[in-house]
Amino acid sequence: MRILAVLTVRNEAAFLLEWLAHHRVVGFSDVLVFSNDCADGTDALLDRLMARGLLTHVRNAATDDGGVQWSALKQADKHPLTRAADWILPFDIDEFVNIHAGDGRLADLFAALPEATAITLTWRLFGNGGIVRYADAPVTEQFTRAAPVPCYWPWRAAMFKTLFRNDGTYRKLGVHRPRNPDPARVDDAAWFDGSGRRLPELYHRQKLFSPYWQANNGLVQLNHYALGAMESFVLKADRGRAVHAQDQLGIGYWMDRNFDASEDLTIARYRDETRAEIAALMADEETASLHQAGVAWRHRRFRELMADEPMRALFGQLRMAPPTRPLDRDAAGELMRWAQAAMRRQG
Repeated sequence: MRILAVLTVRNEAAFLLEWLAHHRVVGFSDVLVFSNDCADGTDALLDRLMARGLLTHVRNAATDDGGVQWSALKQADKHPLTRAADWILPFDIDEFVNIHAGDGRLADLFAALPEATAITLTWRLFGNGGIVRYADAPVTEQFTRAAPVPCYWPWRAAMFKTLFRNDGTYRKLGVHRPRNPDPARVDDAAWFDGSGRRLPELYHRQKLFSPYWQANNGLVQLNHYALGAMESFVLKADRGRAVHAQDQLGIGYWMDRNFDASEDLTIARYRDETRAEIAALMADEETASLHQAGVAWRHRRFRELMADEPMRALFGQLRMAPPTRPLDRDAAGELMRWAQAAMRRQG
C-alpha cells in the first residue's frame, strides 16, 4: 500500500529529521516535500535525503495569492507520487500523527476503520510548557503539556487534517481536507472521526472542524506543536504563515494555543524507534552536517532578531504571558452562539 505524506517547509532543517523519522515509523511509504525560499539549508538537506531515497523534494518557486502552501498543493495535485498513492495526508512539520489503535501504525488505523474513505485527524494543541530556549532535542519529547480533551475553545482546537483514500472521489489536495469532489462519487464517501464514529454527509463536501463538545481522539490524533520554545516562536513569527502569508503571528496566536491543562505522553510509544531512525539518518555525515547547520542558523537568527524592537517586544510578551486557561463548555457555547449569529447576519 502506498501512503503519501505531503509537506511544505521553509527554514525547518533543524526539525526535519525528527518529523521524517517519526512518520517512517508510523508507516508512511512516500514523502513529498516542497521547500520555499530557505535560508537555513533546508533545501540542501532535502536534496541529500532525496539522494538517499528517503523522500522526494521539489523546490516551490511559484507563488500563490493564498500562500506558498496552496502553491505547493497545486503542484502536488499533478505529481506522480500523488497519482500513485492509495492514501494521502497533507500536513505540516509541527504536526505528528499519533495513532492509539493497535501497535500505532497506519495499518492498525485502517484495520480499525475498514470502511473509511476519509479519516479526520483532530488537532491536540500542545503548549510551550514554559520552555524559553530552543534546543536541538526531539519536539515530541520536550513538549508534553496539552489542551484538555475535549477543548471547547478556541474553535481552531477542533480543526483537523484529513487522511483520505485516493480513489478519485476528490480530485485536488487541500490544507485541511481534500477538494473538488466528483459529484458521481462523493455521496458514497465514508468519513470517520478519530474516535471511529461515522461522520454525517455534511463532511463529504465541507467542514474543517470536529464537533467541539466531544473527544475525537480515541483511535488517532494529530499532535500539533504550533509554538515550540519561545525562541523558536520568535523565528516563526519572523517567517510568517504558510497559508495566509499576510497574517502576522503574535501574542494572540500564542494565547490561543499555549495550553498546559494536562500531560499527554501517548506519543512516547514511538520514542525508541524514532530515536533509532534519527540515528540512522544522522549516520550519514552530510545529513548530520546539514542538520547541525540548520541548528546553528536558528541560534544565529534569533540573535539577529533581538536587534529588532518588535521582535524583542514579542519575546518579552511570551516570557510574561501565563499558560492559557481553558474555557468551560458554557463559556465556549456563548462564544459559539455569537459566532453563529454573526454568520447568519452575513448571509
